[in-house]
Amino acid sequence: MQQIDMLVIGSGPAGRRAAVQSAKLGKSVLVVDRGTRHGGVSVHTGTIPSKTLRETVLNLSGWRERGFYGQSYRVKKDISALDLMQRLHKTLDHEVEVLQHQFMRNMVQSAFAEATFVDANTVALTDQDGDVHKITFDKALIATGTTPFRPAHVPFDKTRVFDSDEILEISALPRTLTVIGGGVIGVEYATIFSALDVPVTLIEARPTILDFVDKEIVDDFIHQMRDRGMTVRLGTAVKSIETGASGVEVGLADGRRVRSQVLLFAAGRAGNVDALGLEALGIRPDSRGRIPVDAKTFQTAVPNIYAAGDVIGFPSLASTSMEQGRVAACHAFGMPLPPAPESFPYGIYAVPEISTVGLSEEEARQQGIPYECGIARFRETSRGHIMGVNSGFLKLIFSIETRRLLGAHIVGEGATELIHIGQAVINLKGTVDFFVENTFNYPTLAEAYKVAGLDAWNRMGTEIPAAEHLDDA
Repeated sequence: MQQIDMLVIGSGPAGRRAAVQSAKLGKSVLVVDRGTRHGGVSVHTGTIPSKTLRETVLNLSGWRERGFYGQSYRVKKDISALDLMQRLHKTLDHEVEVLQHQFMRNMVQSAFAEATFVDANTVALTDQDGDVHKITFDKALIATGTTPFRPAHVPFDKTRVFDSDEILEISALPRTLTVIGGGVIGVEYATIFSALDVPVTLIEARPTILDFVDKEIVDDFIHQMRDRGMTVRLGTAVKSIETGASGVEVGLADGRRVRSQVLLFAAGRAGNVDALGLEALGIRPDSRGRIPVDAKTFQTAVPNIYAAGDVIGFPSLASTSMEQGRVAACHAFGMPLPPAPESFPYGIYAVPEISTVGLSEEEARQQGIPYECGIARFRETSRGHIMGVNSGFLKLIFSIETRRLLGAHIVGEGATELIHIGQAVINLKGTVDFFVENTFNYPTLAEAYKVAGLDAWNRMGTEIPAAEHLDDA
């Protein structure tokens, strides 16, 4: 029976980083994935596919140029599902190749099989031919990710009704689309299809969407969605879903009916834990298959078994999953743990992008922190005007008492890239003075940080240095 130091179940962001970190510590590592290619959900149905689809849509539709050339402008007049899939498959092939080379370079072993725990140090691997063999291990990491939540009452058929994995296999662009679920996945796909000029209705039972994001950002985002013709139904639950020859009809609790050719159900995901045999270990996932772990070490109830990534729940980001996997591997083999960052960014790859780091205005108010905000609208920057950007803004939140930056929030073009300036300043305990006193490249969207800093400076009633000019604010 083969003995290894670290068993990693799942080859997504968390598993990949844990495997490489363990190998760099001189440990023998085996990565097990029940698919046929490495990469996990992130590469094949989640992060990489949806972001590739978004980039393809923005390029072929000419979305970024419509501020200058009008709403009818397109780079390619007739965009097909095949156009979208060609770039997608090319990108996925590259990601898998890079991952396989990384494993080979670090001497990480891999196997394609389904893993089931026998006990806290033994796992049974069932390969695609049905053959079973056992492996013993010292430490293990569960990084199996999630699958779309599929309630029994939703008539999934991959023709009219899709989940967020199946929508990537759609054979033709829909004439009309209904999206159920106002979380990150639902919002991303709703706005991506809207950018293709598909009429989209977004339905969310809660009174708002993306409730972990600063409310002012969300309000502006919803306004932008409605302004371009999307229908947003908030605060009403879905009562029924019926399919027919011509499409799908959704009945809402308030009596309204929404009809479309295609429906995407994107209301949550559940952990991939059913086949793991966790009951043999005494590990009990919650109702959505999420595994409880120690927030600092990512240990489960069984000390030598760890879990990381989407399977442990919020924040379910590829970026945080990578770091969780690395930290788990370090702890497993007695390495000192890096200090946890004060804050990390969230990126929502909708159209437009949203990104946020640190405290929202609502959180600052709840914590009783005296604060002031600075705003910079992209359309008021020279770079924004050059790009034809007519919407989007940056919002900075500062403590009045310490002058420190507490939060940075962006909706608009390049948000997920721009947010890292705010992240660095927050984690380095920077103040409003950084933005006022430093020079930013001109013309850039990043210059919005200086504009927002000056806006907050003025609101805080602080005297501006002589070198600065009031008209810059």
